[in-house]
Parts: sequence; structure tokens; C-alpha cells
Amino acid sequence: MTQVIPGENEGIESMLRRFKREVSKAGIFPDMRKHRHFETPLEKRKRKALAIHKQRKRKFRY
Repeated sequence: MTQVIPGENEGIESMLRRFKREVSKAGIFPDMRKHRHFETPLEKRKRKALAIHKQRKRKFRY
């Protein structure tokens, strides 16, 4: 869990900026987006197959 301890005479804006930076470094947003909605097994298979297809397409591009 990410937390930010306020420094002396530190404004809320700079604390919020530091918090956002820490959250992005920890990789919380992609994980949160991934778990936002329930994904059926069929949707999961489709997503993984699409990702494999995209990887193969990039690999053979010249």
C-alpha cells in the first residue's frame, strides 16, 4: 500500500503529485483496471489470444 507522509510546510498539491508518482511506480493503476470488472473465462481466453496474436504480428514485422 502506497502512502505519503507530509513534509513540513508542504502543500496538498505537492503531496498529491508525490502520491500519484508513487502509485504509478508501484503499478497499482494497471492492476486496478484489470480487476475493475469480472471477466468470464471466455473473455479471458479471447484477451489472451488477441495478445498472443499482437505479439506474433510485431515479431515478424520488418
